[in-house]
Amino acid sequence: MSQSEQVTVQNWKKSITLFLGSQTISLFGSALVQYAIMWYITLTTQSGIMMTISIICGFVPTFFLSPFGGVWADRYNRKVLILLADSMIAISTLILAILFLNGFDSMWLLFAISAVRAVGTGIQTPAVGAILPQIVPADKLTKVNGANGSIQALIMLVAPIASAGLLATTSIEIIFFIDVITAAIAVFTLLFFLKVPLHEKAKEAQTTGYFSDFKMGLTYINNHAFLKKFFTFFAMFLILAAPAAFLTPLQVTRSFGANEWYLSAIEIAFSIGMMAGGIIIASWGGFKNKTYTMAISAFGFGLGTVLLGIVPVFWIYLLVMALVGLVMPMFNTPATVLLQEKVEPDYLGRVFGVLTMISTSIMPLGMIIFGPLADVVAIEWLLIGTGILLFMLGFVLLGSKVLIEAGKPDTE
Repeated sequence: MSQSEQVTVQNWKKSITLFLGSQTISLFGSALVQYAIMWYITLTTQSGIMMTISIICGFVPTFFLSPFGGVWADRYNRKVLILLADSMIAISTLILAILFLNGFDSMWLLFAISAVRAVGTGIQTPAVGAILPQIVPADKLTKVNGANGSIQALIMLVAPIASAGLLATTSIEIIFFIDVITAAIAVFTLLFFLKVPLHEKAKEAQTTGYFSDFKMGLTYINNHAFLKKFFTFFAMFLILAAPAAFLTPLQVTRSFGANEWYLSAIEIAFSIGMMAGGIIIASWGGFKNKTYTMAISAFGFGLGTVLLGIVPVFWIYLLVMALVGLVMPMFNTPATVLLQEKVEPDYLGRVFGVLTMISTSIMPLGMIIFGPLADVVAIEWLLIGTGILLFMLGFVLLGSKVLIEAGKPDTE
């Protein structure tokens, strides 16, 4: 029986509800900490270099660990890997909270906790990407991924409001403790209520080493032209999206005022747009050819980025931020489903491991350039320049015969 046939005969709706529910709870606590740390650094330093250091600490460990995370996701029980990652993040956050309560509140501790959380992400992300096809029937992947995007966007809508409120009325330590509690709830739910059968490769005796398995994954990618093109485009998209993703809080602080509620407003606007985009892609499903949907997203993201560098009025800025959020699920959802549908199950973890490597290395590499530039060049100019290039990237995607062919449904 194939993996697709297995998930169709199981009570997959109950399983996916438990899985996404537990991940949503964990995500909420993580988002509270993420915003608290980002705003603490932004409001305290107002420095592009300090923001860059924080971003690098939060992504580089994921880059180095994700190759192993991808191999582990193919070798071992993916649910257990997710549990271990959540537990490690919760324990490290608890330690940080205790240190802060005892007066050890140096900036380097925030950088350190970002690095530890990034290690957890390196283990968790490939496992999550690979486990969904074990739970969800193939023909439901787009709807589930789209719905998951909307759920995450809803959390990102609520989290900045809650984080700003907590940061303004209480200490950052309270936010750390909330994250510990939400992670514990998620771990308990996964451990005792969700049953996910082992995938076929995890049942086999492992006769090769980690590096050998990872090399086999790279060989698999190299032998599939659409994967090489896909990862190249993905890397180009991410490096150009870095200023819009990371420098807009600094831009708002400099241009509109150093206020956590302004920073909260841009996150809320983005989340509302992303939630709407997730609902649209879940109900619509996108074009039959997933590559066309991704191209539309590139056009919209590029246009939105240019506008972020032009509009002088804050409420219009928020509308543009919502537009940028709206088109993001139209890129993320079809890209994820494309891999889940086209990649053989035994290689899914390693392919998502490489995807995680790219997504966690390219943006920090971009910020090594854009972060220091933001201290000498107006962020508005950086947004306009990268936005134009992002818009042009949409035409590059449409011009790739390999990706157009890969984007077609399997029935064609």
